[in-house]
Amino acid sequence: MRHRLASLLLALVLAAPAAAQAPTPGSVPITPARPDPRDPDAVILEELVVTARDRGPAWWTVSNGTSTVWVLGVPTLAPKHMQWDRAAFERRLAGASAVILPYQDVRVRFATSLGAAWNYLRLRSSMPFEATLDPAARARFAAARARLGQPARRYGTRNPLAAGLLLLTDYRDRNGLTNTDPIKLIKILTRQARVPIRQESYDIAPQLGAIIRTPAADGRACLDEVIAQVEAGPGVTLQAAKAWADGDVRGALGNERTYERCIALVPGAAAFDERTKADEVAEIEAALKAPGHAIAVVRLRPLLSQGGVLDRLRTAGFTVKTPGED
Repeated sequence: MRHRLASLLLALVLAAPAAAQAPTPGSVPITPARPDPRDPDAVILEELVVTARDRGPAWWTVSNGTSTVWVLGVPTLAPKHMQWDRAAFERRLAGASAVILPYQDVRVRFATSLGAAWNYLRLRSSMPFEATLDPAARARFAAARARLGQPARRYGTRNPLAAGLLLLTDYRDRNGLTNTDPIKLIKILTRQARVPIRQESYDIAPQLGAIIRTPAADGRACLDEVIAQVEAGPGVTLQAAKAWADGDVRGALGNERTYERCIALVPGAAAFDERTKADEVAEIEAALKAPGHAIAVVRLRPLLSQGGVLDRLRTAGFTVKTPGED
């Protein structure tokens, strides 16, 4: 039960289906023609999307004239243990006052853990989820979970969003994909260098209740997107990860969706997104008050979106430079 609860919580707040229908990164506009107003990262600021001049992943800089924060945009989803050129990171790590990381180590407070467990039990069912579907949808769902080597009983829930998130977790496990790399390696290297780490941790137990409150039609839309991703396979993610490692920001954004339509519809998702962005901006602003330089690691799409981290810092009066500028 603890394993499944953790999987659901992590999938809800850290994971979102990628654009599975895109055959190659960058082959579709990084901002859709008709952005969904419920998607907080729908609109990308094109002037920030620049291919890096140096080898390796792209870096942006934020400065107040005396101090600088080097900002590394990282993919939300990547192959486990992905290789990338760390020279620029290690060079900037030397002498850094701090390394700011995206939230990763989520927690469940004791005061809310019983409520989380109760919500989990409300999601559980002795009947496989596919038994609740019409014949055509049942066949498609069964084919997807069979492709991942999972039995029908694995998805014992009546909730389509919960079924979709479990299927998403299984898809990523099966294909060696993770939302913890390259942040995990960055954290290890930072500790080895004895540089202070700044990383927020959030109580996400209430988000499990949000799954229950999500309308069935919205949960079904999310499930359909997950099934489409299983059917498409990991090719788009792998190509986008390579683009990221090569400093090709537009190519990396071809698979970069922190909140897709289905996740944005979950009650409380917008407030959680706002909180994390505000905290990341506050950490960067605090680092700029110290002399010298620091490093911030931010997930790529929230970094570059309208109302995202860099946009907020520019509005606050800081100087933001792209990977293509000196």
